[in-house]
Amino acid sequence: MPICRPFFRQQAPCFRARLSGIVVIVVLAAGSVAGALPAAGQIIGTAGKHIYSETADPKADIAAGLAQAKREHKRVILDFGGDWCGDCQVLDIYFHQAPNADLLEKNFVLVHVWIGHMDKNIDVAAKYGVPINRGVPALAVLASDGAAVYSQATGQFADMRHMDTVSVTEFLKKWKS
Repeated sequence: MPICRPFFRQQAPCFRARLSGIVVIVVLAAGSVAGALPAAGQIIGTAGKHIYSETADPKADIAAGLAQAKREHKRVILDFGGDWCGDCQVLDIYFHQAPNADLLEKNFVLVHVWIGHMDKNIDVAAKYGVPINRGVPALAVLASDGAAVYSQATGQFADMRHMDTVSVTEFLKKWKS
């Protein structure tokens, strides 16, 4: 199920996603009171933390990630998403919480691929068998030789805000080298 659909013809196509970004801010603020999540002040505006570069060359980034993975005997995680995506923001938070941060650092090179508003770098996602029209964040895991070991075909993490950090831990453990 795509995450962005027009609400009104005149309105921005990702109204729902922007609204979910606001929800993430509220959740982060509530979580920071309990100490479970970072303080809302660590998030930029309603779009959240800047994770995905609009100007990056994903093919060059993936090539650099693969070279690093080969040197360090790791795998590459391709994270397709956008800063506007609340679920992408939550995934990034979970990636940086214990024990995920350690699993990620020891076993993977993380490459973020900006997908615009579901209209950029579609060819890159397709190359690795990731149908971003099923929702983002969408992940692929590559061996250091560039072969796809796993492609998230059904939008498993597209509802990340309703999942917990353990789901990310299980994913990282399953696909580590």
